[in-house]
Amino acid sequence: MSDPMPDPTGELRGLSSDQVAERRAQRGFNELPTAGKSGLLSDIFALLREPMSLLLLVCGGIYAAVGDRQEAAMLLGFVIFIMALTLFQERKTGRALAALRDLASPRALVIRDGRRLRIAGRELVEDDLIVFGEGDRVPADAVVVQASHVVVDESLVSGESVPVRKSAWDGVLPFARPGGEDLPFVYAGTLVTGGAGIARVRATGPRTEIGRIGAALLEQEKPQETALQAEARRLVVKLAWVGGGLSLIAALGYAIAKHDPLGGLLAGLTLGMAILPNEFPVVVTMFLALGAWRLGKREVLARRIPAVESLGAITVLCVDKTGTLTESRMKVSRMMANGQAFDLEMLRETTLPEAMHETVEYSILASRRDPFDPMELAFKVLGEGQLSGTEHLHPTWSLVREYPLTRERLAVIQVWQNPRERELVVAAKGAPEAIAELCAIQDAERSQFDQDVRLLAASGLRVLAVAHCRAEESALPEDAAAFEFHFVGLVGLEDPVRPGVPAAVAECHGAGIRVVMITGDYPSTAQAIARQAGLDSERLVTGPELAAMSDGERRKRVADTSVFARMLPEQKLELVRALAANGEIVGMTGDGVNDAPALKAAHVGIAMGARGTDVAREAAAVVLLEDDFAALVHGIRTGRRIVDNLKKALTYILAVHLPIVGLTLVPIAMGWPLVLMPIHIAILHLVIDPACSVVFEAQPEEADVMNRPPRAPQAPMFDKRLIGISVAQGCAVLLVVLAVYAVALRLRQPEAAARALTFSTFLVANLGLIFSNRSWSPGVTSAPRSDMALWAVTASALLFLALVVYLPPLARLFRFAPLGALEVAVCIVAGGLSVAWFEVFKRMRHARAAEPLKSGPK
Repeated sequence: MSDPMPDPTGELRGLSSDQVAERRAQRGFNELPTAGKSGLLSDIFALLREPMSLLLLVCGGIYAAVGDRQEAAMLLGFVIFIMALTLFQERKTGRALAALRDLASPRALVIRDGRRLRIAGRELVEDDLIVFGEGDRVPADAVVVQASHVVVDESLVSGESVPVRKSAWDGVLPFARPGGEDLPFVYAGTLVTGGAGIARVRATGPRTEIGRIGAALLEQEKPQETALQAEARRLVVKLAWVGGGLSLIAALGYAIAKHDPLGGLLAGLTLGMAILPNEFPVVVTMFLALGAWRLGKREVLARRIPAVESLGAITVLCVDKTGTLTESRMKVSRMMANGQAFDLEMLRETTLPEAMHETVEYSILASRRDPFDPMELAFKVLGEGQLSGTEHLHPTWSLVREYPLTRERLAVIQVWQNPRERELVVAAKGAPEAIAELCAIQDAERSQFDQDVRLLAASGLRVLAVAHCRAEESALPEDAAAFEFHFVGLVGLEDPVRPGVPAAVAECHGAGIRVVMITGDYPSTAQAIARQAGLDSERLVTGPELAAMSDGERRKRVADTSVFARMLPEQKLELVRALAANGEIVGMTGDGVNDAPALKAAHVGIAMGARGTDVAREAAAVVLLEDDFAALVHGIRTGRRIVDNLKKALTYILAVHLPIVGLTLVPIAMGWPLVLMPIHIAILHLVIDPACSVVFEAQPEEADVMNRPPRAPQAPMFDKRLIGISVAQGCAVLLVVLAVYAVALRLRQPEAAARALTFSTFLVANLGLIFSNRSWSPGVTSAPRSDMALWAVTASALLFLALVVYLPPLARLFRFAPLGALEVAVCIVAGGLSVAWFEVFKRMRHARAAEPLKSGPK
């Protein structure tokens, strides 16, 4: 993301695009060597150890031992094909995770061509100018060229437990190793704990101090298993034990009944392949990884994979006002000074009145000369536009001392030296109550002051007060309260609500998510912005009120309050704890160092990527690459879509495995010829695997995905409802397919013809399960043309079925006989009927859900 504002100093223009390209070609990217990726051979050996591959190989070995080389070769071919398909899916997942790692790399604010750019830390090159501030992690070794009260924690590279001060480089001191106070050097991986500055990159990647000592700071941690992955793994292990026992019983029973030990072994292995749902862990991993990748494409970075699941479960979303609900593009809207008020919209027709000049002058003097803050930038723009050429701008004055904003005093105070005078000028700006205290405003004057503040705040403006005084250099106090300040004026700044926010808030409310706005603004300002955003602005709690409440009272007040004003970052933690104690699933946004505890305490911590600090990003599970509330709501919608589609895929997997198991067990129990052999199950997996891992993952969200309450995060993914639907679908398909097989045998069809008819019916029913489970809304069995993955799987399955039924060499290999037109019609009708009931069920369920809406209130 770029900031079109040119470098205000006019001196630090940074590198040009050509210079960046030249240095990158020479030195490469700013990244440390990472652990080597697994090679193709190691991936292949890992896949050969998978249970499904081992079962197919054992079956192929048995066929080779009994002299059926064609069957053995075909099974070996299926092993190779399934491995290739799995490798493709794993590489796709790997690419998604690699893209996430690139997005998750540390960000850096640089100056290039005189413009500020927010880039990935790996894109830094030597001689780049980096802008850093409190809470940022230094992305490369660099020489400090400008510093304002910079303090850095260098414990990572020096072992010093206490942060050290940094000063600007004098142009002489050679670059040195870390350690010691007032050195003009910063090092990659260290943390800025105070102040702000600009530095020129000296070394990148392995040439940095941290690179030389071999620490892999930028290397990602090994991905941890999510709760969902663990749940899938436990289910597979249980089914594997069940499958092993049943396979042994089936093998012994077939061998004894048919006096065929090898046939019994094949029957047992076939049942093992039928029962083992090895797709579960693969599907869960792919859905979460690709879901995180999809979120990243929409500027929502899931730094931790479980956050993909958690996003859709949020019940309360706590968001900052500035930059999230609003545009973070401050401009001065109204001013009040010397008993007069002025609306800056009038500047289109007139100039700024003389009575307002001092207010602008001292607001600029109370700001950084090179402002980062949007409010300070608004003062600078106004001053340069209206006071240029007057005595109210002071580019030659030098900053003597700064008294920064503190928790106890919400005001910034700066002391300046006029080179033509001995006396110092002190300027202050900040919260109205803080300035009123500094100026000792009392009685009738204070009453008028408070009335003016309320008037500005009621219009939704951010209100700051401005003051000034004179001082002697020799008598600068340690506490700024010792200055004798004089009140100058009030400034009302406007930060417009983002255009998409009201619709996004309404969407959250429809989804059962309460949106809570948190701001440091005056209560009237907060309520005005809340109204514009579509929030309930009637009930409001301030930070001091929240801090003074008991735990019980706090829990009660936060249960129905949507606006919190005059909040300090530390008070967000109290808010998160109170909401969590009420049983809410809390999503919390933050951007500062002090926000980190609240971000960690929230169920889903959400850091601001553009204006946020590295500390906030590291504490959060989700990072908004663009500080936009609409993007966050889209992330919630995507999180719900991912969980929905995962449920559909798991329902399909459970449903399709039941008839496979039944078609293996029932013929053995009934003494019928076997329907399925290892080669047939291998064919089915060529349909099942891409369907559950590609087709379902790509499905769009349901129309009502944001019109239902959030999913309880503690609820298991394989709940009773999902298992019930799966069992019902699987049993329906099994009954229909077994009926077709029984009738075919009853009519004395040849074994090969009965097997081909039954297998074809099951394959049609399998495709029906895919189409029907794509959505649980009624009337969606017809897929759009744009669903290329679904049509590719369908076409491939039908083409392969036609080949193995009608191509004589393949038909003999699969022990099939060609089907006539009537038999093809039976396959289509029976396969369709086996899933048609689910469409009726969906319509009935949808009608029951819509009934109260149709009747309306009485």
